[in-house]
Amino acid sequence: MARRRQIYEGKAKILYEGPEPGTIIQYFKDDATAFNAQKKGTISGKGVLNNRISEHIFTLLGQIGVPTHFIRRLNMREQLVRQVEIIPIEVVVRNVAAGSLSKKLGIEEGTQLPRTLIEYCYKDDALGDPLISEEHIACFGWATQDEMHDIADMAIRINDFMCGLFAGIGIRLVDFKLEFGRLYDGEYSRVILADEISPDGCRLWDMATNEKLDKDRFRRDLGGEVEAYQEVARRLGLLPEGLDTTVLDLDTHRKKREKEEG
Repeated sequence: MARRRQIYEGKAKILYEGPEPGTIIQYFKDDATAFNAQKKGTISGKGVLNNRISEHIFTLLGQIGVPTHFIRRLNMREQLVRQVEIIPIEVVVRNVAAGSLSKKLGIEEGTQLPRTLIEYCYKDDALGDPLISEEHIACFGWATQDEMHDIADMAIRINDFMCGLFAGIGIRLVDFKLEFGRLYDGEYSRVILADEISPDGCRLWDMATNEKLDKDRFRRDLGGEVEAYQEVARRLGLLPEGLDTTVLDLDTHRKKREKEEG
């Protein structure tokens, strides 16, 4: 079998050349990073869960007319996506004060914001993904005014949909990040949603207990990361209820089975 050509490796995913022109295979890793990769670790089975959760959300967004790069899930850790030119801006959508917003502005974490807040960060790990304004974006040509209108419109639509989706399963969508890319058709391009939507890039709190069901468990050394991600997948209907034998990590499953059979 021919070795696939790796295009890029990030903190949570590896991108490989796809089977057809204009496609990419997105592989979800178990690696976990925080504070711009200053803290590193592994959350066993995270890649499998994020692949399923992201597939589910992107499929639903596609059904309500949000254009995305998602084509289909290939296996437990991989999905086929359209190749796009990533716009170097992280779009952060905030409904509740948390994380850096609470620290910067002295707002108590958990405070409901008077309106949905959209922030932009320049995608550069070496610089710590600094907060930028639309003036910066226009000045340096990172995106056109029309593209920024499309991005802001899609971000609000995605937020409205996801708030309802998660509220329906008892989860408060505190904030989340999005990435967008340009899909080219000859010289013409349009902006579509790219990357992933998973507990890696969302703050998700249980509505009844405020229990964190996202990567903050890793950032803040709370433990129980795998269980939190599993709980999100379970509530979304992606894991069977009360099933302890769900295969999340094949090596662990194999060793466990060999031990039982031996």
